[in-house]
Amino acid sequence: MSQQPAQTISVTDLDLPQLQDVKRQLDEELTHLTNSFAQLKQAHSKFKTCLDCVKEVRPGNARKTILVPLSSSLYVNGKLSNPEKVLIDVGTGYYVSKTRDQASVHYQQKIEFVENNLKTVQAAVEKKQENLNMVIQVIQMRVGQAAQAPKER
Repeated sequence: MSQQPAQTISVTDLDLPQLQDVKRQLDEELTHLTNSFAQLKQAHSKFKTCLDCVKEVRPGNARKTILVPLSSSLYVNGKLSNPEKVLIDVGTGYYVSKTRDQASVHYQQKIEFVENNLKTVQAAVEKKQENLNMVIQVIQMRVGQAAQAPKER
């Protein structure tokens, strides 16, 4: 099976029901992209918080009492036994022991990766928004023309 080359169709060539279908599809895509953007922003914030926490661990903090998070709302007392090593969450419940410098590099790379994805998604959101605005303008033009047509008769 050979694939047909993609065809470009001007929105001005579409009739009103087709335009409404295109608008609905663009609305759905825009919603999906906006949700993805929000999730990426949340991940970005979490990685920045992790990086800040790694920077707070210093040799002077050895043997000090700290609060260790067991969940987002449950903390227990603990002592920092080795301030040169930290455990980092690498996903799906796995943790890896790294030096503070390695952990900082790890989280900085994660932050940069998410920032690049944020830029890509933001550009896609802006393009979809432009396309949606263009379709809305054409729909309004068509509705205006339809309203004018009976008056001309």
